[in-house]
Amino acid sequence: MTLQALIFDVDGTLAETEEAHRHAFNDAFQAAGFAWYWDPSLYLRLLAVAGGRERIRHYLAMLQPEFLADPDLDALIATLHADKTRRYAERVAAGEVALRPGVRRLLDEAQAAGLRLAIATTTGMSNVLALLDVTLGTGGRERFEVIGAGEQAAAKKPAPDVYRWVLEQLDLPPRACLAIEDSANGLRAALGAGIPTVVTRSRYTQDDGVAGAVAVVDDLEADRVDVERLRCWHAEAQLKASAGLSNF
Repeated sequence: MTLQALIFDVDGTLAETEEAHRHAFNDAFQAAGFAWYWDPSLYLRLLAVAGGRERIRHYLAMLQPEFLADPDLDALIATLHADKTRRYAERVAAGEVALRPGVRRLLDEAQAAGLRLAIATTTGMSNVLALLDVTLGTGGRERFEVIGAGEQAAAKKPAPDVYRWVLEQLDLPPRACLAIEDSANGLRAALGAGIPTVVTRSRYTQDDGVAGAVAVVDDLEADRVDVERLRCWHAEAQLKASAGLSNF
């Protein structure tokens, strides 16, 4: 089966967003009167948990367990996360986040080659649209035929839910697609949906496991990734699957 669609993760894949997310979390905590601070090393640990609300809850369980008994904990987390989301959008609008090297060129090249584009992420839809509007400009979000975000996933990555939802919307089988991810959680999610996956390591995922990826690259620049290479990697994955050497 030939390659028909590329499905991109967002945070760490399309753009190095995590520092903007981290600062937005810290700003929201400070504004709410909490002395919580997520430094890069702590944030790296917290990234093992997908989803902003889930990440706050995980942090509290790890380091502030007394808050878990608060009957209003769900409301507190929701309030903090809403403020964090607003602050993240402000940072994106201020130009603090840029597309990763090679992303814009690869999107242009893929569209010119007739490949369909989609997104599968477990960040919130508002975060996704804010990033696309600022980094890709007018019509940026429309380049992606399907955008699957946290609102469409019953369970977040590494569960495959968001990828399965995107496949349903595209009306394509997994083998017709190639996922582009940056993390072990994302890789597991895509593989769980049966989609061969390219991993492009990001700032916070340098040490993530990549077993099962069809290729691993540092970025999406032309000397590493172009449509022809993607087609070749996809074809290799098909051959391995036919020979029973992979799960695709």
